[in-house]
Amino acid sequence: QNPTRGSRMDKAVTYIQNRRSYLSTYLEDGRCSFSNNLSENAIRPFTVGRKNWLFCDTPNGAQASAVVYTMVEMAKANGVNVYHYLTYLLEKVPNDRMSDDELELLAPWNETVKAEIEHRVNESNQLYVNCQGAPATEK
Repeated sequence: QNPTRGSRMDKAVTYIQNRRSYLSTYLEDGRCSFSNNLSENAIRPFTVGRKNWLFCDTPNGAQASAVVYTMVEMAKANGVNVYHYLTYLLEKVPNDRMSDDELELLAPWNETVKAEIEHRVNESNQLYVNCQGAPATEK
């Protein structure tokens, strides 16, 4: 049975039929997810917070916000401590004149970077233990 012509159901069915090839792309590669929940969850903090970020009232402020947000989310996705990673980046002073190879050396998936950040986390935990007298837990 077909939906009544012009009804909302008819429009929905037509929409899906017209985009079938795009909607079934995920079936071609088993690594592709059926849903975009991971993407939606990753951008949720940015979406919720953007109205509160006063420095986003200019295009340059928005660009800066996007860059920082991207770095934070990449650190999280690669299991790297965000605070120590951002501190590390600020010490290295990356810029838009760096080559792709130079930027790759600062990426959170780079094993050297991961080792450095892990060292910093352990060092700061040790400092915390020395000051507090009790073991620290990473947040």
